[in-house]
Amino acid sequence: MSYAGDVSPTDAWQGLSQDPKAVLIDVRTQPEWNFVGIPDLRSLGKKTGFVCWQVYPQMQIDPEFVAKVEQLTGGDTSAPLYFICRSGARSRSAAQALTAAGYGKCFNVAGGFEGDVDGHGHRGTTNGWKASNLPWVQQ
Repeated sequence: MSYAGDVSPTDAWQGLSQDPKAVLIDVRTQPEWNFVGIPDLRSLGKKTGFVCWQVYPQMQIDPEFVAKVEQLTGGDTSAPLYFICRSGARSRSAAQALTAAGYGKCFNVAGGFEGDVDGHGHRGTTNGWKASNLPWVQQ
């Protein structure tokens, strides 16, 4: 499956700040949002959309995922959609699913929110939203 491509967190931030129709969709699970933190788009006058790609704790793909994103976006298939997860794997699958559903500008935020594991076994230090020093908050 194809999609519009991978973008860095800073490129996603730029796209979100420049296009009023652009939406950031966090596809992680509720526990991740609660315990790890979430992107903070308040300075852009926007809110992050939250739609789980996989349902916790079974982690099966949500069969209603596309419908939930369509509800979130109002069905505007021309709006740029930036998908983010922990490291970029689930969000890539989400971007592919929405592209298959007719959305033309679906991007995967490479590195995700936390990024890859560093040499000490920690995330959030080598790449991703947090390591790029983009705004985020703990719930």
